[in-house]
Amino acid sequence: MPYYRVAGSVPPKRHTQHRAPDGSLYFEELMGEEGFSSDSSLLYHVNIPSSIAAYRVWELPDQSLVPNHPLTPRHLSTHDLFGEGAAGTDAVTGRRLLLGNADVRLSYVVADTTSPYYRNAIGDECLYVEAGAARVETVFGDLPVGEGDYVVIPRATTYRIVPDGPVRVYAIEANSHITPAKRYLSRFGQLLEHAPFCERDLRGPEGLRVVAEQDVEVYIKHRGTGPGGIAGTVHTLPHHPFDVVGWDGCLYPYVFNIRDFEPLTGRVHQPPPAHQVFEGHNFVICNFVPRKVDYHPLAIPVPYYHSNVDSDEVMFYCGGDYEARKGSGIGQGSISLHPGGHPHGPQPGAYERAIGAEFFDELAVMVDTFRPLELGEAARACDDGVYAYSWAKGGKEAGK
Repeated sequence: MPYYRVAGSVPPKRHTQHRAPDGSLYFEELMGEEGFSSDSSLLYHVNIPSSIAAYRVWELPDQSLVPNHPLTPRHLSTHDLFGEGAAGTDAVTGRRLLLGNADVRLSYVVADTTSPYYRNAIGDECLYVEAGAARVETVFGDLPVGEGDYVVIPRATTYRIVPDGPVRVYAIEANSHITPAKRYLSRFGQLLEHAPFCERDLRGPEGLRVVAEQDVEVYIKHRGTGPGGIAGTVHTLPHHPFDVVGWDGCLYPYVFNIRDFEPLTGRVHQPPPAHQVFEGHNFVICNFVPRKVDYHPLAIPVPYYHSNVDSDEVMFYCGGDYEARKGSGIGQGSISLHPGGHPHGPQPGAYERAIGAEFFDELAVMVDTFRPLELGEAARACDDGVYAYSWAKGGKEAGK
């Protein structure tokens, strides 16, 4: 994050002795990005953070991807993936891969069970909570989360997710870092006045704990030779990973709620960059929130048809009533995939219905990628198979 935080007990000067009440030394760990050249934090551990007592292979859930060929727009029904409930699933090992490429992977899970301790060593994660509530416990402290929260977790942060009943999570896993859109930031990292959110809207971790347990497993997702260049390993630590007595710096997990996004509107339709919230390497994250819509007297508030020739567009519908997709079977939990090379836009009739509208009550999370997305096992399992026909008059209707 672009601003400094401190928690717990840290010494007055970095890289100097920091002792426990009994006189023993705490162990300082620098967690930093881009080879000591970007954001970092210093964490002070009771135990040596490098200690490993045992290790084994973690057989990851199916990470296979197949091309979207023949090129087809698709409608995925994520609520069909987990039947009537979570049934003992956790929010880490239970994720099912929907879409992915060399830059980002999109997964979905319904979880009601505490996850193992976990560390993604490939890239940052952005977890969107569609429904339910949970506590994300991290080495930096706890993050209580609920409906509409984005949880941004830096690469290699050790954490686990403790649901409070069933929780639905849309997971965006990067092969890079995830940050606020750069155009929102000053050259020193402050969110600028034109940004649709500010530092006051961000919630950092609270409540450090030192847990005195032994032989604790940590599941690690890392680079390897498996599908998508991903592999899994489980490290058994001789001590609990949550043994930090204090930390400070500008690198830590945080939460931003989608309802704190202040939409940018205009007299005519605003394109997706007006809705951007985060970005990673070769992809962006946008959100569409309830808002006043275009107020030119001849405005057509729904999107114009567009060929975003450099991008695949993925829209996750997570609330309200999305005007442009009426008549296509889209509902809560739906995902639409509009691949580059195919012009897309409102469903038939949406153009006309939108004229005169003053407000849209819709909620959606969009990921645009700059390399083609391939289909994971979950996408292949919940594709309705007929969405591509939904623009054609007299064509097949989605879901029928």
